[in-house]
Amino acid sequence: MQLATTNVSATIVVFMSGQLNDVCARVAPPLISIVIATYNSKATLQQCIDSVTQQTYPHKELIVIDGGSKDGTVEVLKANASKVSDWLSEPDRGIYHAWNKGLARVGGEWICFLGADDIFWDSTVLVQISEQLKVLLAGIRVVYGQNMLVNGNGVSLYPMGASWDTVKDKFWAGMCLPHPGMMHHRSLFEQHGKFDESFRIAGDYEMLLRELKHAEAKFIPDLIVAGVRQGGISSHPSSSLRVLSEARRAQRMHGQRFPPLLWMWSMVKVYLRLLLWNVFGERVGRGVLDLGRRMLDQPKHWTKT
Repeated sequence: MQLATTNVSATIVVFMSGQLNDVCARVAPPLISIVIATYNSKATLQQCIDSVTQQTYPHKELIVIDGGSKDGTVEVLKANASKVSDWLSEPDRGIYHAWNKGLARVGGEWICFLGADDIFWDSTVLVQISEQLKVLLAGIRVVYGQNMLVNGNGVSLYPMGASWDTVKDKFWAGMCLPHPGMMHHRSLFEQHGKFDESFRIAGDYEMLLRELKHAEAKFIPDLIVAGVRQGGISSHPSSSLRVLSEARRAQRMHGQRFPPLLWMWSMVKVYLRLLLWNVFGERVGRGVLDLGRRMLDQPKHWTKT
């Protein structure tokens, strides 16, 4: 009888130990992998790296994939060898090829991507995100906050990004989620594969369509995750046309036979911008566009980027 009691007690201890291990595994702070793709980014890379290493969250790793820069970017990486977990510099086929190389090197449970001219907005961003990751509903593998749009002079313009409940019906029309600093659970890539390297601009949108056409995302309110610079060629209407063209290709790949109305309206607006710039010149065109934004109670954009 004593032997039976002992066996039962041992079984309970083993069971409770296993349960405790499971609980500890669930509450343990996750390793977060940050992947930065660079190419001739000497001017901004140091600030980006510093914004990662200054994070007060200790469970992180930084992977930098450089496309074979010739401007001194590699020297910046060498000077920061103690701050970077892993880095590589060799020619690549674009940003999504670089990110795929990074995915092969990460060890984190959660993965996010930054451009070399992006920065984490303050030193507590990853701490705040990690607190939200602890209480996620089952099945959520995409977590995001807002990005602050910053112009070429470093001036903050306005935050971008809204709650998933607000934008999920618009997501089929185009990329309306701020991607820099967005958290992707590694199982997302294990299930859906890597980024499609045939895209040049909208590969992140196509990847998220694979997940979010059947799943939910988590928005963290009142959190600016990253500062994102914009200006120069990225503000030209021709860039917007390329983005919309690739977005439409992604939509067709995922079963959207006819263009969404919001996508078509976006195309109309881009062609109106192009007409304004061609008829009146870029400077006047930007002024007219911002006048329209003011009438809609929106912050200035075109004269600031």
